Amino acid sequence: MKIAMVSEHANPLAALGEADAGGQNVHVAELSAALVRAGHEVTVHTRRDSTREPAEVRTPQGYRVVHVPAGPPCRVPKDELLPHMGEFGSRLRDHWAADRPDVAHAHFWMSGLATALAAGETGTPFAQTFHALGVVKKRHQGFHDTSPADRNRLERIIARQAGRVIATCSDEVFELSRLGVPRGRVSVVPCGVDLARFTPRGPIALRRARHRLVAVGRLVPRKGFDTAITALAQLPDTELVVVGGPERGRLAQDPEARRLRALADHLGVARRVRFAGQVSRENMPALLRSADVVVCTPWYEPFGIVPLEAMACGVPVVATAVGGLTDTVVEGITGLLVRPNQPKELVARLRRLLGDVALRHVYGAAGRDRAEVRYSWDRVAADTLRAYLQLVPERVETAEAR
Repeated sequence: MKIAMVSEHANPLAALGEADAGGQNVHVAELSAALVRAGHEVTVHTRRDSTREPAEVRTPQGYRVVHVPAGPPCRVPKDELLPHMGEFGSRLRDHWAADRPDVAHAHFWMSGLATALAAGETGTPFAQTFHALGVVKKRHQGFHDTSPADRNRLERIIARQAGRVIATCSDEVFELSRLGVPRGRVSVVPCGVDLARFTPRGPIALRRARHRLVAVGRLVPRKGFDTAITALAQLPDTELVVVGGPERGRLAQDPEARRLRALADHLGVARRVRFAGQVSRENMPALLRSADVVVCTPWYEPFGIVPLEAMACGVPVVATAVGGLTDTVVEGITGLLVRPNQPKELVARLRRLLGDVALRHVYGAAGRDRAEVRYSWDRVAADTLRAYLQLVPERVETAEAR
C-alpha cells in the first residue's frame, strides 16, 4: 500500500523536547518505520521550516520525508500555522495529482485541514488522528489556550470529512462522539514504544540521591512539572530530574524553566531538582532506568508516550488519571494513578512506592509485560492498517483472498 502521512508541524526528523516537538513526532516516525517493515511505501509530508532542509530525505528506516514549502522557511509556532494550511494543502494536491497515494493519514487538526483539501480534489481516502482535541485543550487551559479561534469548528468539519478517525485512547472516543462522529467511524489505536531501545537491561545513568524521580515532557505548564516539584518538598533523600525543553545551555532563556526553577527555590528543593534539558533518544533509556519511579503529572494528556517508555524499561509509573494515561497505566498493576494538581496525593503515592522496593519491582515487571503485549510499534502498525482497510475496499478484498 502507498501511504501518505501528513504532519504539518511535527517533523519526524526533529529534535525532541522543545515547544512543538514531542510525542507526535515520535508517533509519526515510529509508525512510518513499522509500516515500511510491514512492506508498505510511506511518505511523510511536513512543512519546510528551514532553508537548510533538503526537499526530500530518505530515512534509514526506509520512509521518505518531503519538506513542503508552505509559509516562511523558518520556525513558526504551531498555533500560528493556520494561515499557511491552504498553501500546504495545494502543494499536497499537486503531489497527489501526479502520484496519488492509496490512503492519506493526517496527524493533528491542521494537517487534517490541508489533507481534506488535497484529498477532496484528488479522490484520496484519508484517515485522521487528532492527537489532541481543541475542545479538551480549551476546557483545561481556558484563557491560556493559544489555539486559533476557529479550531473547534474546523475540527468538527475535518472529523465529518475524514473517512476514518483514529483515536489514540478510549477517552477520546467519548470526546469525538460529542463532536458528532459516529462510533462506527472511529478506530482506537494507541501510540507505541520501541521495545528494542527501551528495555530493563542496559546502561543506567548515575544518580546523586538515595531515591530518584524522573519526569519527561515538553516544558509547558500543562505537563504539570510544578506538581512534581511541590511534592518533592515532602520527600527527603529524593532527587527529581526534569527532562525536556531546549538544550541545557539555553534553559536559562526558557520561560517555563525559569518559572519551575523559581518554584524549586521557593520550596527549598532547588539542589534536589536537576533540569536536564533536551535528552537524545539514545540516552533516554539509561535515564529512565536510573529512576525509582517515573512521574507523569499533566493536567491533561491525549495519550502520553513517556509512561510507555518507562514501563518498557521496567520502571513503575505514577501518573495523573487523565486522558490516555488511564488506558496505559493500570492502577495497582503497572503503577499508581492520582488526580491532577494534587501534590499531597502525589506525595502519598510516591512514599508508598519509594518505601517498598519489592512493590516497585512487581510493578516494573508488569509494566514491561504490558508494553510487550499491547504497545509494540509493529502491533500499532497492524491495527492502523486495519483502519486504513476500512477506507480502501479493494484492499480488504485482496487481504481476505490471501
